[in-house]
Amino acid sequence: MTSLANTRVVVLGGTSGIGLATARAAAAAGASVVIASSNPVRVKAALAELPEGTAGHAVDASSSEDLARFFDDVGTFDHLAYTAGGNLVPVTLDAYTAEQGRAFLELRVVRAFEAVRLAVPHLKPAGSVTLTSGTAAYRGGAGWFLGSAASGAIVSAARSLAVELAPIRVNVVAPGVVRSPLWAGLPDADREAMFESIGAGLPLGRVAEVGDVARAFVHLMDSDYLTGTVSVVDGGTLVA
Repeated sequence: MTSLANTRVVVLGGTSGIGLATARAAAAAGASVVIASSNPVRVKAALAELPEGTAGHAVDASSSEDLARFFDDVGTFDHLAYTAGGNLVPVTLDAYTAEQGRAFLELRVVRAFEAVRLAVPHLKPAGSVTLTSGTAAYRGGAGWFLGSAASGAIVSAARSLAVELAPIRVNVVAPGVVRSPLWAGLPDADREAMFESIGAGLPLGRVAEVGDVARAFVHLMDSDYLTGTVSVVDGGTLVA
């Protein structure tokens, strides 16, 4: 078992929700943390919540040039957590457009792979990459085929990358429904009703909080004999 003390952790998408909670948990475990997000205002606000010494960068994850400059500025580090993602809104096939599909998969899948590619030259050999998927990879539902596609792609790719990038470890966190800003696209009342309804049907009686998911990220970073694996954080979603 390793320790995050005296390591450097980079969290892409680290200014809100799961990403910010992961940055906070990694810092609490002794890591020096670097957060990045596209919105400089959010970067500044997140830094105000994180321990002194945390670094923050405004980075456009849709730009390979911007990502490359970012990793050059960061230099050598130990662990990458990719948590970037836009709002989650159900889309049924009859309402689907190719433009929606490209936009949904771009940040969650295409840019995630590009971030890994550009990060690898800066990662220490004993380091790790942790990507974000979801239980939709294993259990779909009406309106969630895009989420299932993105989540499944991340899980499958991580298993191949764990072999290709070894000894760098590559793992995935797959949450169920999480009370996070990713659901901000829904009206407040609908969002809270969804959390309550889904939580009531789970063995643990509630949906996840961002801190629940952050602990899984830290565990995967900290466990030096885990690679190519998926940590499902779902309160029993897959067995309910």
